[in-house]
Amino acid sequence: MMTDKLDAILARFNELTESISDPAVIANSELWQKQVKERAEIEEVAEKYNEYKRVDLEREDSETAMQTETDAEMKALFTEEFYNCKKRLEEIEEELKILLLPKDPNDDKSIIMEIRPGAGGDEAGLFAYDLYKMYLRYAESKRWKTEDIDCAFTEAGGVKEAVFSIMGKGVYSHLKYESGVHRVQRVPETESQGRVHTSTVTVAVLPEVEDIQVEINEKDLKIDTYRSGGAGGQHVNKTESSIRITHLPTGIVVTCQDERSQIKNREKAMKVLKSRLYDHYSGAYEKEYAENRKGQIGTGDRSERIRTYNFPQGRVTDHRIGLTLYSLDKFMMGEITEMTEALAIADRNAKLAGEEN
Repeated sequence: MMTDKLDAILARFNELTESISDPAVIANSELWQKQVKERAEIEEVAEKYNEYKRVDLEREDSETAMQTETDAEMKALFTEEFYNCKKRLEEIEEELKILLLPKDPNDDKSIIMEIRPGAGGDEAGLFAYDLYKMYLRYAESKRWKTEDIDCAFTEAGGVKEAVFSIMGKGVYSHLKYESGVHRVQRVPETESQGRVHTSTVTVAVLPEVEDIQVEINEKDLKIDTYRSGGAGGQHVNKTESSIRITHLPTGIVVTCQDERSQIKNREKAMKVLKSRLYDHYSGAYEKEYAENRKGQIGTGDRSERIRTYNFPQGRVTDHRIGLTLYSLDKFMMGEITEMTEALAIADRNAKLAGEEN
């Protein structure tokens, strides 16, 4: 037990609890909000440590009573209480270890998800569309808001590219492990011989970032407008509402044609650009961190094959943790919680192992 660290956290929690009730602090709304936020971030650890201290006192009392009690029946009761407290203390220690693990600063954020077909031609585009719908259904089940940013579809009903946002508290913590190459094995509708084809789709999950996290110099941007593609019509023919933004130092290009308003398309495109730049500049650090962590679940690298969807066998397998679910139909309908939770647990366990080593 890291009692010094826990004592410091508890002392700070008590200090903040007293401070946010101070009229002088309440009058300073910016300071009050800052302290309320800090208190909320350490509240769970402080309460868990208080529970540990309370149970430890109960253990000491029962141990003393167990050693001094002469009545056999009462001695047995105190002995049972002593061992129950010891067991509970061990459980709380494990819970505190988890709570003290470094938190991903992006976990509470909304995300921008990008889905693109890889190898496999039209079939890859069709599966990209299936994944796009799968994530939308999952978001709907969580009551998160979704918004298309730049989605282009093929005549066959597949996806050329799907860039969209999923907004809600903690979205990134649930979906951050989805980045990588998703492989599908199934018989395409156009396959007359019944042969199973293998195709791939890449998924990128980017946390939405605040303006303060990414500074963009307007001189580094090349902004073009052009007419929307799509079904045609008066709007498409006459209005150059679509936006293409190129970040010259990195070569990152973002397009948006989802809205009829050029201003709204620019806003959406800038949101994507900020997230991609954050991902670009933080990538080197994340890679180094991942290489230094044993049992790492995945770097989020787009080139890493993370999962296989085998339709003939009705199974989905995540290769990072070796988990296979034989409920592919439900999985594709957005019921992916069992997989996302298993990935989070495996990542947490890997971090705990790293802390112990």
